Amino acid sequence: MKLSELVKGLDVQLSDSLKDIEITGITSDTRRQLDEGFAFVCIKGNTFDGHDAAADMIKRGAAVIFCEHDTGVQNQVIVGDTRGLYPYLCAAWFGNPERNMRLIGVTGTNGKTTITTVLKKTLSMFGEKCGLIGTCQNEIGDEILPTARTTPEPYELFELLKKMSDAECEFVIMEVSSQGLEQKRTGPCRFDLAVFTNLTQDHLDVHGTMENYYQAKKLLFSICDKALINIDDDAGKRYLKEITCPAVTYGTIQVNSNEQPADFSAEDISLGASGVKYVFCHGSEKHNVKFAMPGLFNVSNSLAVIAACEMLGYDAKTVICTKLNKMTGVRGRAEVIPTGRDFTVICDYAHTPDAIENVLSAIRHGARGKVKCLFGCGGNRDAKKRPLMAAAAADNADFLIITSDNPRNEDPDAIIDDILKGLEGKDTPYIRITDRREAIYWAVANAQKDDIIVLAGKGHEDYQILAGGVKRHFDEREVVAQALEAAYGKQ
Repeated sequence: MKLSELVKGLDVQLSDSLKDIEITGITSDTRRQLDEGFAFVCIKGNTFDGHDAAADMIKRGAAVIFCEHDTGVQNQVIVGDTRGLYPYLCAAWFGNPERNMRLIGVTGTNGKTTITTVLKKTLSMFGEKCGLIGTCQNEIGDEILPTARTTPEPYELFELLKKMSDAECEFVIMEVSSQGLEQKRTGPCRFDLAVFTNLTQDHLDVHGTMENYYQAKKLLFSICDKALINIDDDAGKRYLKEITCPAVTYGTIQVNSNEQPADFSAEDISLGASGVKYVFCHGSEKHNVKFAMPGLFNVSNSLAVIAACEMLGYDAKTVICTKLNKMTGVRGRAEVIPTGRDFTVICDYAHTPDAIENVLSAIRHGARGKVKCLFGCGGNRDAKKRPLMAAAAADNADFLIITSDNPRNEDPDAIIDDILKGLEGKDTPYIRITDRREAIYWAVANAQKDDIIVLAGKGHEDYQILAGGVKRHFDEREVVAQALEAAYGKQ
């Protein structure tokens, strides 16, 4: 591809000598191996400035350097915002595949994975071929692909969208993270529909303040045609006043006389340990819903799916009666791990105070025995939420097992010390076991009849991240099976 074709339609000025240069690839990553003739985009990050590598990239065969200031090399193109430009270049390199499909973006602290997964399953049941981009995995139809982050970096994102377009996907359902939005990874993507779930404390290590976090999420509503907003959440109510795109609302909480009721709502809600039941309401339309995931938050999640489908042109009654009511749960989201014993083990991704409270209160609602919560907190992440998570767990469980999550480069015991500060003044009993495998073994060996053991924080993950970025295999389903064999013998 000629350089002039790569930047066609973009606010980039090329000298005549550069227009016909043949480009063989594009990257902003100095670690990538590329053929001679690639374009390198200099991006300044938190710890490394790509501008410092410009001369080296020319030596390695770069044909052109995109930069924000003079780097002293030949064939440089100076632009105002390289981070903003890069995803547009990536999209052009892959033939702008985002234009060929209908994009649905879901953002919020909690609920993104459940909503995107269930929405993809639902649309697939209607015969639509769908792509999924998210936290657990990426999917092209029935093909499952690994994922490194919720919203991929620009090159990987548009490479994935190209594969989805080539596979003739009609829809792409994407979890859109606050960091991905702030870093402009989605570039020219225009979303048919943007869904907001909720905003609770998380990622302050990245955004610094809740206001910054709020504003980062808000960016999605500047690149969509219409929005679906959860007005049970205060941030959702605020977005509704501030965004300019057409917006429709959903909610489960009865509003007071001073508030506008949600366009899509739930009535006669019944919560159980194995799922929820409620009446879906939209104007005069009412339908009975049953959804095989517990908790009021899953009333909200399933309500969002039904509302999204109707906004995309599908009949709500058909969505509910023939699709949603027959659907099973989502991996790592209140997922029951078989034990063959008289107690239950549930695996959930809850890793924020709000998520811990939601999943534990939902499970406790139908529990006959004690609810025991095993959890830790990630290293090199928002440390302020650690005691908050402990307090939320103590208020909603009968016993706590404090352990590690992904410690990364922090001392696991120091992380636990931070967690335990949240238990001051609480009378919920707990045990401290730093090694997560040992903690699960202990929980299984000491389980009593009708206990429900909630393994919180890992969910779908099948690894732990240790010091130096070492990622070791750690699938809690496997660990539970091993713990059961160790405690009770081979089944």
